[in-house]
Amino acid sequence: MLHQLVDCHRRQLLRVGGAGLLGLNHPHVLKAEDSQLKPGGGGKAKRVIFLFQWGGPSHVDTFDMKPTAPDGYRSLYQPISTSVPGLHVCEHLPGTAQMMHRFAQIRTVHHRMNNHNSAGYTALTGVEPPIDDQRLRESLDLFPGYGSVVDAVAPNQNGMPTYVAYPHRIADGSTTPGQRASFLGKRHDPLFFEEDPNAENFQLPQLSLPESLSLDRLNNRRELQQLINRQTERLEQSAVARGLSAFYDRSLEMLASQQIRKAFDLSAEPNAVRDAYGRTTYGQGCLLARRLIEHGVKFVTVYFSRSIGGRSKTDGGWDTHGFDNTRMYEILPEWHLPLTDQTLPTLVNDLSDRGLLEETLVVWMGEFGRTPKINANRSRDHWPKCYTVLLAGGGVTGGAVYGASDKYGAVPDRDPVTIGDLAATLFYSLGIDYNQEVHDNLNRPLPLARGQAVTELFS
Repeated sequence: MLHQLVDCHRRQLLRVGGAGLLGLNHPHVLKAEDSQLKPGGGGKAKRVIFLFQWGGPSHVDTFDMKPTAPDGYRSLYQPISTSVPGLHVCEHLPGTAQMMHRFAQIRTVHHRMNNHNSAGYTALTGVEPPIDDQRLRESLDLFPGYGSVVDAVAPNQNGMPTYVAYPHRIADGSTTPGQRASFLGKRHDPLFFEEDPNAENFQLPQLSLPESLSLDRLNNRRELQQLINRQTERLEQSAVARGLSAFYDRSLEMLASQQIRKAFDLSAEPNAVRDAYGRTTYGQGCLLARRLIEHGVKFVTVYFSRSIGGRSKTDGGWDTHGFDNTRMYEILPEWHLPLTDQTLPTLVNDLSDRGLLEETLVVWMGEFGRTPKINANRSRDHWPKCYTVLLAGGGVTGGAVYGASDKYGAVPDRDPVTIGDLAATLFYSLGIDYNQEVHDNLNRPLPLARGQAVTELFS
């Protein structure tokens, strides 16, 4: 196995195959002390596309397969070779397999949250909540999402929104925290919408004025709104209230911006390109992400699904424990894996062909992985103790594998990466000093990330 080829030292990176990298016969190990990158932020990324796989994909059935594990643990799928010599992925990801020389894997991401809402919040912010509770709700005591942090510390100056998120507001019972700006204030919320990018004549109501309302009339209303806000500020000084004025200003700017309208115009894409991404909500959402970063948006989050998943073979997220006569191993090959195999390599190829990949970090991850042991329903349950995250672009070394799980995929065997480390890595890629602080609603200073960046991943 790959992790057996190197000594077990903290923060070592195994580089395999790929252009400019050494093959398995001569593995090259980059130690932390060899890195020449600045600790404050030294990646090449100017933009991030964050593909959030709500429900929790099984790492041992996709990218960290354990073909020598015993029955009851070993995947029922077969591993196949990839564009990186010696590296294998699931047989139901043949298109992605041919693109693995562009991806880096972190195989040891872990945290302690076993419920979807608390794990989702953890994955979207890099911060664990005080308790692991499915009833976790949005609160100003909780940390903001990555894109909102970026909007607060490194906002766009190009007339485009810093942060856009769509096409679902994810929830499992209550709305999952971490999707908005929390204590940073409403001004740093994402431009969020739930309209389907795959719908005919897709457009955002946020960018459309009623026929009876002109921009001049809207500006007059703005004067009245400013007066109301001044009175309101005397009564309420919370972060949310302070952000309403800026949020209103941003809405007006969007209504008047041809640049923003152009970015959201999916009809400008050739049919062949739209077909390549797939005529699905998620597929067209990934295409829209490419358009948005191409037009200057800095951080885009695309949610795989509104729900965590379940019985359906045509909809829903990755939470397929096994229900009735519908099993995980029947659902994934018909829905999740084909959809992933169409969109993920298409997006990365498209970014590369347009010269955007080197300065765009693509992140593919869920809130946790799946249990190494297969349950009685021939499925796997929640497992936050060790799972795999994919990165591409933004200066990341393609074909790299960082860290190794044990022989079952249960726990990190080498180079564990906390969720705080992953958050630090994301900010580092954007050149943001992740040690700098923001202040919460009680004015307490908090670092952007509670970990250390995996700088070894960056070339």
